[in-house]
Amino acid sequence: MNRMFRKKQTKQRPDAAAQLLMDIVGEENVLYLKEDLISYECDGYTMERGMPRAVVFVRNTQHVSDVVKRLNELGVPYIARGAGTGLSGGATPLGGEVIISLVRMKRLLHLDLENRKAVVEPGYINLKLTQSISDKGYYYAPDPSSQNACTIGGNVAENSGGAHCLKYGVTTNHILGLEVVLPNGEIIEIGKEGIPDQPGYDLLGLLTGSEGTLGIVTQITVNILKNPEGKKTVLAYFDDIDDASQAVSDIIAGGIIPAALEMMDEIAIEGVESAAYPVGHPRDIAAFLLIEVDGIAAGIDAQIDDILTVCKSNHVRKVKVAKDEAERSLWWANRKMGFGAMGAISPDYLVQDGVIPRTRLPEVLARINAISRKYELRIANIFHAGDGNLHPLILFDANIPGESERAAKAGSECLQVCADVGGSITGEHGVGIEKSAEMHFIFSDEEMAAQTAIRHVFNPHDMLNPGKLFPEPGRCAEVKQDMKTASV
Repeated sequence: MNRMFRKKQTKQRPDAAAQLLMDIVGEENVLYLKEDLISYECDGYTMERGMPRAVVFVRNTQHVSDVVKRLNELGVPYIARGAGTGLSGGATPLGGEVIISLVRMKRLLHLDLENRKAVVEPGYINLKLTQSISDKGYYYAPDPSSQNACTIGGNVAENSGGAHCLKYGVTTNHILGLEVVLPNGEIIEIGKEGIPDQPGYDLLGLLTGSEGTLGIVTQITVNILKNPEGKKTVLAYFDDIDDASQAVSDIIAGGIIPAALEMMDEIAIEGVESAAYPVGHPRDIAAFLLIEVDGIAAGIDAQIDDILTVCKSNHVRKVKVAKDEAERSLWWANRKMGFGAMGAISPDYLVQDGVIPRTRLPEVLARINAISRKYELRIANIFHAGDGNLHPLILFDANIPGESERAAKAGSECLQVCADVGGSITGEHGVGIEKSAEMHFIFSDEEMAAQTAIRHVFNPHDMLNPGKLFPEPGRCAEVKQDMKTASV
């Protein structure tokens, strides 16, 4: 009996690839047991999963380069991964890839307040940068809802946005330089001095948002901003979502560019009020707007007055200005819980990420409601309304046969609506594996061939993050026929 027990407890031995990786980073920095690898089956997009061959934790650029070279020699594909908060399956292994985890590369390497820039490693948490420099009067503008967990390296891969990108732009607008390990293991530096708008091809722009398919970022030089003199936040409740949508358009048309202009509908409000940080939003309203302005203190009150006037002219039920920083922070905590809060009202949910012209919002919402009825699934809507980035959250129960499939079809049709009105299938979450088939909604075969040709220059053997971003060759006609059939 004791011999049998000891046999069952015999530790699985690493395969040849894992053993060679241990030679580079040390045995303690490589995971290869199934029970350890399960946590890396997927990222925040959980509808598709795959088991990695191993996970290797790297601590510096040379580690990354050495690991990449060794995996190339072995013919083993690999994926760079940060905190795993991505929402499109970009870090999901599909064919036994090795995951190169960057979470232990988490240092703030250099801070230059005079030139308003900082150098960080890819595993550095987004919010931590602002927390590290706020006492000096500075902050880092890109603020994804997951900013307390997501890494700046991951933000670069996905070109992440956030609530305040309406005024300040997405990640690419704040990247000054990158150190990158190419898929052949070569280490290159782009924008080393952190000088914006350098001549030549915009390689920073190309790599930012390339979803980990062109290279592995190992250092990032970012732009940091001085804290604004003034900041005020407005919360407005509407009984009709069309009125809230019109208020969004009227604010922008009036020449006001808020730092943030967010919207939630009734189902989304049900979620955030049922989870952490409830504000006391009325449960019977159709939508609320969360509007923030910042800048020179002398002009803030005038902008707030104009916003209040716009809201009142659009039949607002109630509108108020945050009385202090504590109330403002509560409102924002409530909003940033939006995605996670869906777990309070649904066993599962699928987040989508489309972009539309602001003026088409009422039309798009009506079509999303029709999709909800068609598939008999509730859809909550959370928007970066100011820049037309909407997030339909399809609520479902994976334990009910067929609901996962219906949710996926509903999500795809929501993206088709966005494409139909001249928008995009993603604003900040990326394509990954979730939306690769939907790339045909906005790109022709020729356009995708041009993009894959660029990928081939950097990643000729498709060893780095294979199977992501672009659909399989020849899928264009098949997808278009599927959509044509579905619409009949």
